[in-house]
Amino acid sequence: MQAKLQEQLSPVDAEAILGRLPERIRAALIGRAAEIEYPIEAVIEMAIASFLDTEALGFADCQLGRGQ
Repeated sequence: MQAKLQEQLSPVDAEAILGRLPERIRAALIGRAAEIEYPIEAVIEMAIASFLDTEALGFADCQLGRGQ
């Protein structure tokens, strides 16, 4: 069975990630999502993508090594 590629994080995957993070990081991500009125999955995606590529807005924009 081949995995389906996604360009965006699903709500189910976001909840799985949140459940494995330390409480202070989880709280910060949830707080940021509420502050900017974005879905939590978008905020998690932006956080990971910006860590990998400072110019990326999300996974679809991420190009490793760019912007560092």
